[in-house]
Amino acid sequence: MFDNFDIYLDRILLGLPATLWAVFGGIGLTIVLSFAAGIGLLSPRRWVRIPVRVYVEGFRGSSEIVQLFFFAVALSIFLGIPLAATPLNALMIGIMVLGLNHGSYGAEIVRGAVQSVPRAQHEGAVALNFSPAQRMWRVLLPQAVVEMLPSLNNLFIQLVKGSALLSLIAVPEMTKKADELRAIPAFAQDLWMIYLTLLVFYFVISVGITWIMRLLETLAAARVGRPIPSREKALARGGAA
Repeated sequence: MFDNFDIYLDRILLGLPATLWAVFGGIGLTIVLSFAAGIGLLSPRRWVRIPVRVYVEGFRGSSEIVQLFFFAVALSIFLGIPLAATPLNALMIGIMVLGLNHGSYGAEIVRGAVQSVPRAQHEGAVALNFSPAQRMWRVLLPQAVVEMLPSLNNLFIQLVKGSALLSLIAVPEMTKKADELRAIPAFAQDLWMIYLTLLVFYFVISVGITWIMRLLETLAAARVGRPIPSREKALARGGAA
């Protein structure tokens, strides 16, 4: 049963670097777009809010798979970036789509977290004669980050799972490598083992990201002198009991 396990493991490991590039590249772009678009949604200027809202609703309201194929085809036609030329082209397109798609969801997380900061904090910053930019970066965002990190963690886990879609545009990541094994008749009886191994890899990546995000949550809460939201909720449930 496990005679060919080394073959399966080696093949999936060949796709691990591309998966990690896609995941962490996508997370990096998601963070940038989430904060940029989330703050843009709070802008008092309509010429800022409206384009940002179109971006957010456009990507949240359409299929991630269709977005992936659209950009792959559009960039190939209009910018002359053929996917078949090099896997790097496909990987960069995949990272862009992962970032754009999940950044649209992250924008609402950032907007909601900033708006959840108590009004008194905003009024205190105004009383101290802070400029709008100072109020945002020195008062509101540091407190909002504590609230948004658990939701961003969930978003990043969704991104990890979504990275498997890049196999559809020939990115040589783990799912693509597993599919290549499926095409070999001699391995047909061991498909369950191949995909179980693949599931374990995605699980380990997700657990690692969760651990990092919880550490960041602890540090962010300590910086502003607040309890960690997840622990605060747990204590509240205990008190209610």
